[in-house]
Amino acid sequence: MKNTKAASAIAVLQNLPSVDELLRTPQAIAVAAEHGSQHAADIARRVIDNLRQDLRESGGKETECYSAAELLERAENRFVAEYDLNRASRIQRVINATGVMIHTNLGRAPLSEKCREAIISAAGYATVEYDLVSGTRGKRGSYAESLICEMTGAEAALIVNNCAAAALLILTVFAAGGEVVISRGELVEIGGDFRVPDVLSQSGATLREVGTTNRTKLADYEKAFSDQTRMLLKVHPSNYRIVGFSSSPTLSDLVALARSRGVILYEDAGSGALFDLSRFGIVGEPVISESIAAGVDLITFSGDKLLGACQAGIIVGKSALIEQIRRHSLYRALRVDKLAYAVLEAALASYRKGTAVEEIPVLRMLSMTKPQIAERADVFAKKLFGANVSVEIIDGKSVVGGGSAPDYHPETSLLALSHPGLSAERLEYALRNSTPPVIARIDEGKVLLDLRTVAEVEENELVEILKEL
Repeated sequence: MKNTKAASAIAVLQNLPSVDELLRTPQAIAVAAEHGSQHAADIARRVIDNLRQDLRESGGKETECYSAAELLERAENRFVAEYDLNRASRIQRVINATGVMIHTNLGRAPLSEKCREAIISAAGYATVEYDLVSGTRGKRGSYAESLICEMTGAEAALIVNNCAAAALLILTVFAAGGEVVISRGELVEIGGDFRVPDVLSQSGATLREVGTTNRTKLADYEKAFSDQTRMLLKVHPSNYRIVGFSSSPTLSDLVALARSRGVILYEDAGSGALFDLSRFGIVGEPVISESIAAGVDLITFSGDKLLGACQAGIIVGKSALIEQIRRHSLYRALRVDKLAYAVLEAALASYRKGTAVEEIPVLRMLSMTKPQIAERADVFAKKLFGANVSVEIIDGKSVVGGGSAPDYHPETSLLALSHPGLSAERLEYALRNSTPPVIARIDEGKVLLDLRTVAEVEENELVEILKEL
């Protein structure tokens, strides 16, 4: 009996298709045509190897049912599954219907049309470090930096690849080997396990905590000073708020204290609002120009959050300090490329022109009122007449996201979807695997779409996807 099973297992292994046979199937031919024969061959080899291993580990159980044709079909199915998994891991466009405006997992702020045009324009050769007037080498990022200074009132600016890099650079240049005084209530952790104490440690600076989680007084900062103190650090909490019995010194108080002791005051402002966003209902986000006017020495903020541009860590402040940072060897490792400069220039040009609210997608989303979204939702729902998907318009809330304005959730109108043949989970899965993928959310057994984060030019595309379900 044992010999019979062994012989059966060997026979089944002999029925396995070759790599060449699998590559001659329609699915493999299509993949080779689109992505190259080598890529298709790599997938085919992995599929055959894994299938062989599975059959060996089965110990001959039920192997009798696997003919050559059946094993080829099984290999084809695995080939398609592995290709789909590989394809899904690539960066690709999605329709964001979650209502989260600055969605970190979806690339944070979407770029304006002018920013996208700027990327195309800069994709070839570009004047990154070339002065057209003199015909000689120019200063890298000079135009973007000048726009930042114009919009914030800062003496100088510098751009690196993200805010963590900006913080690391500043602390390395000015605080390595010394102490940095910070309130315990500002020792935050944000997305991706980025922790302020970890950055301080990497820079070679020593952390000096003052106050308590909910209350820090100016006297706490004063008592912490020693001959090792190099900097006062103020961190905007961004993705959380301490409410109730809490207090902290004003920015003006910290400026005065830093000046009296001859140390640098550095503010990590987080999201980077270039103007007061209270007209949209957002309060508590630092306005960079106000921090500059208050006398803060150095400020960092993000490019891809409320600013509405690409990932970048923007440093503004006193020109002498900025130039000292620019000369440090670490800056070269952290600086951005030509595409980032091009995007920032285009986004900042919209601010300078006074058209940012109309042109920057994140600001346009923030400015949308609930009645405006409700009108769009009503028109959208009527387009789905006759489809298998049932639609109900319900009240809901959107989210700013990206660690910005965590306590602000603007009112919106949601499209609540249901399908007679699909559960909410299967419907959400089908949307997520459509072309392009549609990212939605589920609540109380229904799939919810928030048109606040769906561009108007994407609506007809979304309607067609829903009709095909």
